[in-house]
Amino acid sequence: MSASTSREKLHVLAVDDGAVDRKMVEKLLRSCSFRVTTAESGKRALELLGFGDDSSYCQEPNVNMIVTDYCMPEMTGLDLLKIVKESSTLRKIPVVIMSSENVPSRINRCLEEGAEEFLLKPLRKSDVLRLHNHIMR
Repeated sequence: MSASTSREKLHVLAVDDGAVDRKMVEKLLRSCSFRVTTAESGKRALELLGFGDDSSYCQEPNVNMIVTDYCMPEMTGLDLLKIVKESSTLRKIPVVIMSSENVPSRINRCLEEGAEEFLLKPLRKSDVLRLHNHIMR
C-alpha cells in the first residue's frame, strides 16, 4: 500500500437495490472511516467504474473495494463479481458479497468465483472492520 493510500480514506463502492439497506451499509462503512459511493444496481456500479454500455470514463476512480448485495434484479451480486473478475481493468478490486439469506451453496459459489468474503445481513461493525484486511493485501 502506498503512503498516499494510507493517508486517504479507503474508497468502497456499496451496491444494493434496496434504499434502506444501501443507506444502512453506507452509514456503517462511513462509521468505520471508509469513503463510500453507492449504486442502486450492478449496472450502475459498472457505469461508475467506467465499464459498460453507457460509460465513456470512470466516474469513481480509485475504488479500493466493492461491497454488493447478492439478490438484485437484472444483475445479481454474483453476476457483478464475474464481470469484475473477468475485466483486465477491474479484476484487482476486491469484491465482498452480502445477503440476508444464508445459503451455503450460494456462499461457496461466490467464494469460488473470487469473492473475498460473503457477509450475512444485517452487517455488523465487526464485519466491516474486517474488510480492511482484504484491501491492504
